[in-house]
Amino acid sequence: MKTELDTLATALHVKTDDALKASPQLAPWRPAVGVAPKLSDAELVTLAMMQAMLGFTSEARWLRHARSYLRHLFLYLPKQPGYNKRLCKGAGLLRRISRLLATDTSVWSDDVWIVGSTPVECGCLRETVKRSDLAGWAEYGYCASRSRFFWGLRLHLVCTLQGLPVAFALTGAKADERETLLDLLAAEPGLVAARPAQTLIGDKNYFGRGFEHELAEQDIRLLRPAHKGKPERPGTPLFKPLRQITESVNETLKGQLDLEQHLGRTPGGVVARTGARWSKNRLSMSIRISRAPG
Repeated sequence: MKTELDTLATALHVKTDDALKASPQLAPWRPAVGVAPKLSDAELVTLAMMQAMLGFTSEARWLRHARSYLRHLFLYLPKQPGYNKRLCKGAGLLRRISRLLATDTSVWSDDVWIVGSTPVECGCLRETVKRSDLAGWAEYGYCASRSRFFWGLRLHLVCTLQGLPVAFALTGAKADERETLLDLLAAEPGLVAARPAQTLIGDKNYFGRGFEHELAEQDIRLLRPAHKGKPERPGTPLFKPLRQITESVNETLKGQLDLEQHLGRTPGGVVARTGARWSKNRLSMSIRISRAPG
C-alpha cells in the first residue's frame, strides 16, 4: 500500500510539474522579486490531493500525519496557517490540474451528461450564520429530497454516467439551477463545441421553453420528466432508470468527497477544499479506468 501511494504521489507531482512548465500562467501569481516558496506549486497540488484521497478533513491532522509518514516525499511541510493560505491562493491551479486528469480518461468524451444540484451546508447554528465570513454567499435554502431547510451553498454538478465530474459550480442555496447550468456552459464553450448532439439528463427543475431553446441552440438534447398534468416527454420509458443513476451518482459523490465536512470558513477556503475533493474523484476515476480490463 505504501509503495502504491508513493508511486501515485510521484506520478501526480510529475504530471503537475510538467503542466506548470508547459503553461507557467497556471501557477498562482506571486511577485517577481521575493523569497521563493519552500513548497513548490506541484508539491502543494500533490499534498492537497493526497489529503483528499486519504480522507483527512482537518488540515492540522493531515499535516501531522504527513510529517510522520510522508517526510520522504516532501522536503518541506508548512504549518497549518501557511498551508491554508497556499490552498486558497492555489484553488484555480487545483481546478485546472483536476480538469487535466479528467481529460486523460476515456469517459471524458461520453455523449451523455447528468446535471443536478445538492446542498452543501456551511452552518447549523444561528450564531454561525450571523458571524460567518460566508454570509452573503451562503444563504437559506430548501432541500426537497430531505424535506428540510439548510444554511449554506448549493453544488451544481455536470458529470458523465460513470460519475466523472465535467463541470461544477458553487452558488448560494437559492440560485436558479437553469441559469447556473447556462452560465457553466457559457463559461466553457469548448465543452459543448467538441460534443455535437450531446444528451443532458436533468430533473423537473430544468424546465422552460426559453431554457430548452437555449440548450437546443447549442445542440444539446434535454431529457427530463414531465410535470404533473403535462403530456409525456420523449424518452419517458427510459428516464426512470437513468434518473436513478443521477441520484446515485450525486449521493455517492457527496459521500465519497465528504462535502458536508469541508470545514471551510471563508469563500476561498470552501472553493479550495471543494476543488481538492473533485481532484480526488477525478484521480480515482483515472485510476479505475486505467486498471479496467480491455
